[in-house]
Amino acid sequence: MKIDKILDTIEEFGDNHIASSTENPVRENAFDMSDEEKMDLIEKDVNHILETLGMDLTDDSLKGTPKRVAKMFVQEIFSGLHPQRKPKASVFDNNYKYGEMLVEKNITVYSTCEHHLLPIVGRAHVAYISNGTVVGLSKMNRIVDYFAKRPQVQERLTMQIVQELQAVLGTKDVACVIDAKHLCVNSRGIRDIESSTVTSEFGGQFKEAATKREFLDYINMDTDF
Repeated sequence: MKIDKILDTIEEFGDNHIASSTENPVRENAFDMSDEEKMDLIEKDVNHILETLGMDLTDDSLKGTPKRVAKMFVQEIFSGLHPQRKPKASVFDNNYKYGEMLVEKNITVYSTCEHHLLPIVGRAHVAYISNGTVVGLSKMNRIVDYFAKRPQVQERLTMQIVQELQAVLGTKDVACVIDAKHLCVNSRGIRDIESSTVTSEFGGQFKEAATKREFLDYINMDTDF
């Protein structure tokens, strides 16, 4: 049966990262419904899940949970799915002629593993070399946050951040490294609380050994204040 083959495939992949493309797998009609309509449906689904697990939803601690989860899914942790929420990253002329790399390090990453819907928590380090334009520092953080707020795979997230900044700045000279803990590894399965996952994407000059090394050295600088 077809369903048996699908289940066998899921079991075979297990906890492995399955990346289909650099785009999140979103249906064409994903945004036909309003946020309110989505939250209403998700609330009912979460209610059903909790009831199936045997939870007493008349308890004061639980009766608001389906609504809270629905709001969290649509307006918070998965809000980056909606293209209208994409941050506007205005660029400016590099009037001060700064020609070295600019590094924004230790950007907080809160995302969600698309395989188990458990948190991914870590840090992103992003850099670019201006070819005549610069972008506001906070916009780099917002771009990371936007692509992180989806069911994600860390490899894809890393590439999306670089590709977006390349498009905004009009240059290939962009790099990103993410070091993050996956709770699907830390809290279930192998339950290894010490391990983290590191992914990287290097474009343009950052593919050159010396430039890449300089970027990685900046990341490793002690910046405790």
